[in-house]
This record gives sequence, structure tokens and C-alpha cells, in this order.
Amino acid sequence: MTSVKTPADEAEARAVQDELRTRVVLDESGPVAGRGLVAGVDVAYDDERDLVAAAAVVLDAGTLEVVEEATAVGHVTFPYVPGLLAFRELPTVLAALDALTAVPDLVVCDGYGLAHPRGFGLACHLGVVTGLPTVGVAKNPFTFTYDEPGARRGDHASLRAADGSEVGRALRTQDGIKPVFVSVGHRVSLDTACAHALALSPRYRIPETTRRADSLCRRELARVAGEG
Repeated sequence: MTSVKTPADEAEARAVQDELRTRVVLDESGPVAGRGLVAGVDVAYDDERDLVAAAAVVLDAGTLEVVEEATAVGHVTFPYVPGLLAFRELPTVLAALDALTAVPDLVVCDGYGLAHPRGFGLACHLGVVTGLPTVGVAKNPFTFTYDEPGARRGDHASLRAADGSEVGRALRTQDGIKPVFVSVGHRVSLDTACAHALALSPRYRIPETTRRADSLCRRELARVAGEG
């Protein structure tokens, strides 16, 4: 089972990020969109009981049919600190992924990769720890600036860091609908990440991987709450 040690404090967490950031692979194009198996991961919280439920849902990338799904529930072991959210989510996300029998060709996170204040969001962290190609597809752009992309599906605009570097893209997945924000996690190019985001979003703004994982982790958290 893949596991990670919970940092003792914020300083240790930032040191872990700094070390693991050097292991992110950015020179691979990644798996071709529309082929193989793609997993989506997401989490839901019960703040009153300090519980977090994670879901991992594997889809056939060609048909978007569910191949396998798994959940895990754990206690939150790290405080809420902007920029360090991966340390709250990662242990339970890894437990859900480890419960799968299928090995996905790509993992899509509901969050950030390089488009992160410290350049190391959940998608990067998860990719480095597991070795799997990963991308982040977020609902909001966090702290980065961008020009509004064109109104048609597939139109995009660069997410820019303070130094002007491109850390992701605002991508229109449906005509006239608010864009999503795509960034590289590990072992995938930004072009490939955007191609996957489009292939996984034939009808809705949010990729099917995220939609299904979000629904599953919420159901699992409700089930656990009902047993409490």
C-alpha cells in the first residue's frame, strides 16, 4: 500500500513539498486522450467529526463507462492551511486508489498541479508519490491571472504566474460556459492534459471522472455518518 507520513507542522510540510517538487516529471507527453483507463479522485469532509471520505472512480476513456470504483474514510490529520491542502487529502486518496484492482493510465484530480502558489498542488504530489501520470482540473483559478478564453468548446487561455510563466490553462469545455482550469501534475504535457479534460467532458463543464468521484465520496460520507 502506498502511504505518506503526515508532517508534524507547517514548516515540515513545506520542506516536504520543496523536496518532492524536484521529482516532478515535465518532459513526458503522457497517455493519449480517449484511450485506456482514467481515474478520477475527490474528497468530502465531515468537519464536525474530522472525517474525510475519498473516492477513486476508474472510467474507460473511450466510452466513459465505469470500470471500477473504491472509497476510503479516514480522520483528518493535518490542519487547514492554504497551499498545503494535499496533506489533508492525500492519505485517504491513496487508500482509495490502493483499493482498486485496475491500474489507471491517468489520474485526474479535482484541484491543482503546477497551478498552485507553491508550484506543487495535489496532482503533482499524488503523481510523484504514486508514479502515475496525473493532471489537475480545478473549478477556480486560485491566485493566477488569465485572459478570458473564446466562447467555444476547446478555446483556452494561459494561466500566468507572477513571473509570466504559463502554469496552466483556462479551458472552455462547453460552449458559453465558465472555463475549468487545467494544470500538469506529473508525467503529462499541458496539451495532453487539456485534451483529456475535453475528452472527459462531452456534456458537462466538469470531467466525468470528477463528477462521478464527487458523487461517490459524498455518498460514502453520508453512509458513514448514518452509521455514527
